[in-house]
Amino acid sequence: MRITALEAIPVAVPDPPLRNSWGVHAPYFLRTILRLRTDEGLTGLSETYGPDAVTPLELDRARQVVVGQRPSDVQRFALRLGSPAISGAIEVACLDLIGRATGSRVCDLLGGPVRDRVAFSAYLFFKYAGEDGWGVVGSPDEMVGLADQFVERFGFTTLKVKGGVLPPLQEIDTMMLLRRRFGPDVALRLDPNAVWSVETSLRVAYELGRSGVWLEYLEDPTEGIAGMARVRERVTMPLATNMCVTRWEDIAPAVDARAVDVILSDHHAWGGLRACQDLGRICATFHLGIGMHSNSHLGISMAAMIHLASVVPTMAAASDTHYPWLTKDILAGGPFRFDGGTLSVPAGPGLGVELDDEQVAEYHEAYQRGVVRRRDDTAEAIKREPGWLPIKPRW
Repeated sequence: MRITALEAIPVAVPDPPLRNSWGVHAPYFLRTILRLRTDEGLTGLSETYGPDAVTPLELDRARQVVVGQRPSDVQRFALRLGSPAISGAIEVACLDLIGRATGSRVCDLLGGPVRDRVAFSAYLFFKYAGEDGWGVVGSPDEMVGLADQFVERFGFTTLKVKGGVLPPLQEIDTMMLLRRRFGPDVALRLDPNAVWSVETSLRVAYELGRSGVWLEYLEDPTEGIAGMARVRERVTMPLATNMCVTRWEDIAPAVDARAVDVILSDHHAWGGLRACQDLGRICATFHLGIGMHSNSHLGISMAAMIHLASVVPTMAAASDTHYPWLTKDILAGGPFRFDGGTLSVPAGPGLGVELDDEQVAEYHEAYQRGVVRRRDDTAEAIKREPGWLPIKPRW
């Protein structure tokens, strides 16, 4: 079986006005859908960042590398492509192809699942009003109301708050109210995206601990390995990151500095599913936890994330996902449906998903109209608040 074509379809997908430390999401997020076709008539699917991050030039080079090759040659692809985002996306499509050809699931190709259902966390954002049905979330009380909706609708037992938006005291109040509302059996996480100083990070951790609000982890409270190490030195609450450890060369300095307790993997950024399996083994070697990071994504990535989390033994904690914020997916047969905050591993061969071509065409047409050409959360924030600046640290 040989690859005969690599097709890249840029899409623009409606996105709620979710707030974070560097601004607010635009009305659309960008993704690129990849389809690998073979001389046996099979098609392998994948999904990666939008064309603002994965450029047409990079995709053209990828075509030159992969066309004419076998899907099993992914190791050679990775060495020639260089970019983890490109090589990881092609790896997923190749695994999908191999799975379809052999009748095997991607998780089986990766060694077999250690869990048949994967837990996910509610990813809760402060947000502006939008046509998304979730309403405004601008205060601690409104965040608790949003959490109520997510728990009732999806059954999540882990709640992650995207912080770094309100002043730290208000975000402390938010976590206290969530703990009071949901009790000790619901795990809580807080992620201010490194917008706090070391001193503020220590103060927040102290106040949360003093109030009896233990977090499963505090994610990237401050910037960089050195800053995280200074916080970690003085707090007992676990620290997680997907910002200061994002490449293989970051791991040794982070371990040496004892900067983090949990590394959040992302197959889009680390170079694919097998790379994240390797990351899991490295984390286990140094007694670090491993979790899963998320950004705005569609159902192809959701399927890949489920397969990955099912095969990494130490990835037992709930994985992050933006999926509940998605208004309409591109999957034939409808979106994945959460049960008790979990999703089962897709049963079909490969990734176990097929595309709704009409929905893909709609999102592709939106991209062609130019509704959004690049992600710029800061520019979107300035549209709403002209004096807003991406100051770091903000507090």
